Amino acid sequence: MFKDTGETDVIDVRPDERFDEAKIAAYLRDKLEGADSPLTVRQFGGGAANLTYLLDYGDVQYVLRRPPLGPVAPSAHDMHREYRVLSVLWQVLPYAPRAYLYCDDPEVMDASFFVMERRQGAVVRRSIPPIYDGIPDAPQRMSYALVDALADFHAVDYASLGLSDLGKPEGFIERQIEGWYKRWHNAKTEDLPDMDAVYNWLKKHRPPSPPPTLVHNDYKLDNVMFAHNDPSQLIAIFDWDMCTLGDPFSDLGALLTYWTEPDDPPFLQATATMPVGDARFPKRTDLVQRYAERSGRDVSDVRFYHTLGLWRLVVIAAQIYIRFVRGQTKDQRFAGLGAAIPLLAQAARAVAEGDVKSA
Repeated sequence: MFKDTGETDVIDVRPDERFDEAKIAAYLRDKLEGADSPLTVRQFGGGAANLTYLLDYGDVQYVLRRPPLGPVAPSAHDMHREYRVLSVLWQVLPYAPRAYLYCDDPEVMDASFFVMERRQGAVVRRSIPPIYDGIPDAPQRMSYALVDALADFHAVDYASLGLSDLGKPEGFIERQIEGWYKRWHNAKTEDLPDMDAVYNWLKKHRPPSPPPTLVHNDYKLDNVMFAHNDPSQLIAIFDWDMCTLGDPFSDLGALLTYWTEPDDPPFLQATATMPVGDARFPKRTDLVQRYAERSGRDVSDVRFYHTLGLWRLVVIAAQIYIRFVRGQTKDQRFAGLGAAIPLLAQAARAVAEGDVKSA
């Protein structure tokens, strides 16, 4: 979803990712408050898959989300799913931005899209935003806020929101293993023995799943936003297009997947979507313990979920890279993924075999 740190992530729309702004303005004019004013469109440049745009009407702003260009896996870029979740989740989870409308009319845009509220704050990626320079314990505060929000999300009564049919929780992890392995074979540009080894390990070590919850499916530090004046206040959670019902520990595994510690080997640090080498951030063990305390859940099988998260990340990277190789996107940020993919696979195998600790 949009990842804004003020205006730093807002860019001019990339030439190959433009749409008919006049057509969108006409469509939205009588559907959103303030949309009768002139529209200026810019783009949030931080995302790696779905395309996210700022709709600026002067006195009011919205965010538009659509899938990436070219053929994509619908289950990974499901705008209707994201709209459905965000159109109700905001009522019980303050971190969920509110979605206002969904459109799949090809006369309006060549892909489905939805429009949601804009929230503003700070997103943390590879460095701590300067606004937190005067808060020495900012890394710890934002980390625990991140974990607490995940536990709170997993406690949501999804049935009360009408989301009982959002997914099929029975067999969730087995489908994850088989589904991502199939996607790997569809997206890979070379064979990697590490991927096959981890697949076999996951099949052998799959634990029994707890009662199902809502699952975000891409939970990590740079998918949330914090208040500018308080890193312990989480403002928003982003990227809900893969939200479903399933095993909550898969979200904890995803969080560990993107987390790094200063003494991690380079191939594991390469997976991080956070500042690298900053010892002020809690260790993975601390995150797991915090989640256990907040949620009351048994976290003894966390290594399996960490491995699954890393293995899945390899496939996600391969899906993005193959679009770049095929010319479906010209975003040069993705050019280096070809070299990163084998390192990610190595990281997954290292965690599976116990060479790197999860908790």
